[in-house]
Amino acid sequence: MAYAYGAAAPSNPPMANPIAVVSPHFCAPYPVDLIIAKKLMTLSEGSFAVTDVNGAVMFKVKGSVFSIHDRRLLLDASGNPVISLRQKIITAHRRWQVYRGDSSDSKDLVFSVKKSSVLQFKTELDVFLGANTKEDVPDFKVKGSWLERSCTIYLGNTSNIIAQMHKKHSVESVLLGKDTFSVTVYPHVDYAFIVGLVVILYEINEDRKDND
Repeated sequence: MAYAYGAAAPSNPPMANPIAVVSPHFCAPYPVDLIIAKKLMTLSEGSFAVTDVNGAVMFKVKGSVFSIHDRRLLLDASGNPVISLRQKIITAHRRWQVYRGDSSDSKDLVFSVKKSSVLQFKTELDVFLGANTKEDVPDFKVKGSWLERSCTIYLGNTSNIIAQMHKKHSVESVLLGKDTFSVTVYPHVDYAFIVGLVVILYEINEDRKDND
């Protein structure tokens, strides 16, 4: 198992079992703090950069705004594809489907995300694992205020928090005008999965803003 960087494991981890949605490789026994920044002037790639608090690159997000299916690719620091994020174009709930690597094959579906309801004043997303074909109950929920860039990710319909996001205010983010988020991923939770959720959250709300 690879760890993000060397912090001590908490004495009482909140999760009895690791939540390894993409891979156990991305589960650390301590909280992982990530900085996710939307880069400007990258129309052809729509890129995000994901770093740790020390500025070391953890992931990159690339995609094309000209593809038939709105598509984003999460790459690791070495440029290897981790997951592929694809928006289903004609859906009222703004559904995104996420596949292993750069696949789009249904057998490689890892999870899917959709708005909990068509009309929303607060952000609320339902997240379903690939094996949850009935989708009666979501495996994870995203709730919060996108306007305030404050969202929390929960385990299913419970109060168990697995990650939290808030807007990062810094001189750099103000000067460059970047959308910059700070995300804390709880111990034993797949941080590649959380990054994928935050990117989808951003895209869904950018769509909503464009359509207002």
